[in-house]
Amino acid sequence: MVKVGQKLQETRLEKGLSLDEVAQQTKIRHNFLAAIEKGEYSKLPSVAYAQGFVRNYARFLGLPEKETLALFRREFDEDKHFHVLPNALAKDKEFSPAGIRLRQTWIIVFLVFALIFGFIFYQFRSNFFSPQVYIISPKDGAILNSTRLAVLGKTDPNTTVTVNNLLVSVDNDGEFRKVINVFPGKTIITIKAVNKFGRTTVVKKEVLIKPST
Repeated sequence: MVKVGQKLQETRLEKGLSLDEVAQQTKIRHNFLAAIEKGEYSKLPSVAYAQGFVRNYARFLGLPEKETLALFRREFDEDKHFHVLPNALAKDKEFSPAGIRLRQTWIIVFLVFALIFGFIFYQFRSNFFSPQVYIISPKDGAILNSTRLAVLGKTDPNTTVTVNNLLVSVDNDGEFRKVINVFPGKTIITIKAVNKFGRTTVVKKEVLIKPST
C-alpha cells in the first residue's frame, strides 16, 4: 500500500520541487516536511499538527485533500503516537484554561499568605531583632571645640534611649536629641536603645574635645 509520505514525495519530485522550496511556499518547516515524507510523525509537534501539515502539503502539490487525509488516517497509529508524543500532550494540558486558572489561584493564595506573613513579621519584628540606631551627630572621631555636645539620632519610635546613662526623649518618628556636658580630651559617648521586649542596641562614638581658649 502506498503511504501518504511516499505519495507526497513522489509528487514533489515529479514537479521538480525541493523541500526548501515547499517549506518556503507552505510555511511548514523543512524538518517537518521531511518527517512527513518518511512517515515519522512522532517528530511533529502534535497529532493535530501532523494532520494539518499533511493537508496543507497535499493542497500545495495539487493532490486531493480528502483522499490524502484518508491515507494518512489509515497509516497513522493514533494510540502509538499519543505515547510517542508525551511532551506535546503535556504542553496541551499545561496551557489548558483549567490549568491556567488553577495556577493563577495558587499564585493568588501564595501572594495573600505572603502579605499576611509580611505584615505580621513587620508588626512583631521587635520581638526578634534589636532596634536600629542611626547617629547623625557627632561623627566618630570628630574634633569639637565645645564642652556642650549635641547628640542627634534616629531609632525605632517605641524604644527607650539613653546617652551616657541620661534618658532621652524619642518623638513619634523615632528621632531624638540630647545635649550633654563633656570634659576636654578624648570622650566616648554611649548611646543605648532598648525596645519593649528588652532587645538592646549600643552605639559608641569617640570624639576629641578641644575647647576654645
